Amino acid sequence: MIDYIIGKVTYLGNDFFYLENNGMGYKINTSTFTLASLSKEENIYIHTNLIVREDGLFLYGFNSEDEVNMFKLLLNVSKIGPKVACGILSVLRPYQIEKAIMTKDTFTLCKSPGVGKKTAERMVLELKDKIEGMFRIQDDIDEELPNSYEEAIQALISLGYSRYEVEKAFIGINLEDSSIQQIIKLGLMKLSR
Repeated sequence: MIDYIIGKVTYLGNDFFYLENNGMGYKINTSTFTLASLSKEENIYIHTNLIVREDGLFLYGFNSEDEVNMFKLLLNVSKIGPKVACGILSVLRPYQIEKAIMTKDTFTLCKSPGVGKKTAERMVLELKDKIEGMFRIQDDIDEELPNSYEEAIQALISLGYSRYEVEKAFIGINLEDSSIQQIIKLGLMKLSR
């Protein structure tokens, strides 16, 4: 129904942002990857998906077509709703989800909030035939980050920072060949400013 919106970011929350378009403000729920790429007062083009439920209308938006397509695919898995789908996309990129599903890597899928072993197995079962080759591996854009990166993020979150704050702090920083301790130290320096 609403495939995209072009407008100005007026507010950034922990898992949503407000987008102003022609005098109307839209609350758009999103992933931490999309949120970390946004700046207040920036004009953006956002891919959206409108969820209609008994208790209201909810707009979800992402800055890439791959992300919104993966969001829609995840909603087809039984017992995965928009919040869980958004949570998965806050931890894994679309091509990482595809790779995990194609290789039956339930351990990687379980890193997402709200995804246990049964849900991960259901994702593999229900999406394996639909997903193959759908998402391009973005080696040139988003090089796969070292395993220590996710562990460092979890450590900083346990100190009370939100995932959004932590992801935003690391934008534009090369973390390759960094140990967990170095990443945490760098994160703390950036977050304490």
